[in-house]
Amino acid sequence: MSDIDATSHDCACDDVSKTGACGGPIGELMESKASRRSFLKGVVASGATVSGSGYMFRHAVGEAEAATGNVDRLVTLKVNGQARKIDVAPHETLANTLRNKLGLTGTKLGCDRGECGACTVIVGKTTYYSCTTLTHTVRDQEITTIEGLAKADGTLHPVQAAFIEELGPQCGFCTPGQIMSAVALLQSNPKPSVDQVRRAMSGNLCRCGSYDHYLKSVMRAVGRA
Repeated sequence: MSDIDATSHDCACDDVSKTGACGGPIGELMESKASRRSFLKGVVASGATVSGSGYMFRHAVGEAEAATGNVDRLVTLKVNGQARKIDVAPHETLANTLRNKLGLTGTKLGCDRGECGACTVIVGKTTYYSCTTLTHTVRDQEITTIEGLAKADGTLHPVQAAFIEELGPQCGFCTPGQIMSAVALLQSNPKPSVDQVRRAMSGNLCRCGSYDHYLKSVMRAVGRA
């Protein structure tokens, strides 16, 4: 590759040196008799350095953001009397956290859009559809699932026992949600009427149609819970 002949360079700018080259960086480059090959090598090297530093900077910022995100995502959940620290995504539902991260699969996922009640849990003293509840919104609150109703020695909750005695479940898929709704009702109203039980349980669907069995189960548990 032949060297650039600075004296033959035609330039439209006014700043022309005695050698005929333009002023500024291009003029300096041409005055130094740099070859096109060395010029390209310099451009590529400098470009790689700039892009590399940019990548390193972005990578460092990304790691810092990720670290900050991990701290923000660390949530303390009080489930069935135990405090658990869990890494929770911003849009993660309580049902997914309970089932997939805590292994509490008694909470069922049916419709996954807050209609069937199979995922019902108790937060404080209120029933929640866990499939439409973001985990972050119930941090540091008392959460009770179907696994937390029985005593440590295995003795069933009175509502659970009544459901068995009345043969309430058929397929059993909706039963955990039905029980949680009944337990929450009896916690706030130990002596409900039949109509009050019906209203309290109306948010739980039973695809087997065992509504009368569930109603009788709750009424049997009245006074025992």
